[in-house]
Amino acid sequence: MAAPSLLDQLIEALRCLPGVGPRSAQRMALHLLERDRPGGERLSRVVHEAMARIGHCSVCRTLTEHETCAVCSDTARRRDLVCVVEAPADVLAVEQATGFRGQYHVLLGHLSPLDGIGPEELGLDRLEARLDGGEIREVILATGTTAEGEVTAHYISEMARSRGIRSTRIAHGVPLGGELEYVDRGTLSHAFEGRREY
Repeated sequence: MAAPSLLDQLIEALRCLPGVGPRSAQRMALHLLERDRPGGERLSRVVHEAMARIGHCSVCRTLTEHETCAVCSDTARRRDLVCVVEAPADVLAVEQATGFRGQYHVLLGHLSPLDGIGPEELGLDRLEARLDGGEIREVILATGTTAEGEVTAHYISEMARSRGIRSTRIAHGVPLGGELEYVDRGTLSHAFEGRREY
């Protein structure tokens, strides 16, 4: 059997991207080869350099090309406020949508005993060390609303509470502009449980 052609290898390589199936990968490969070779070469260089140089921040574990990320290095940001998220994408979402000026801690997942993901795999020892450092006064829990995300948030809130550190949970519920008749039962139930003074 003959080895796959370079075209086949390119199509297969593009399939590693989320949401890219065989047809999408084929369209991308053909577009680069037929219409945008300079774009393809630039993509190749940037991907190669990013894979070689981007790692995790030594403090918060988000993605960065430096030892410490821009947020952790920013002396103007609050050191007493830490937002705990599951992924680097969550850091980007919070940064783009809010005026949050504190620090982050990125778990790179959530507790899931069935999948063999415990506190060690999430770097909770690093978070504990940060909590023990004496600077942090509040932990904002911004994990997902899945069962695993809720368990993770509870675990971390207990870690914080045992050290006398306040823990808060971001609100979940009815989206802005949403109509109640179109909101699913779980979201509506969660919104009722998390209601606050108005």
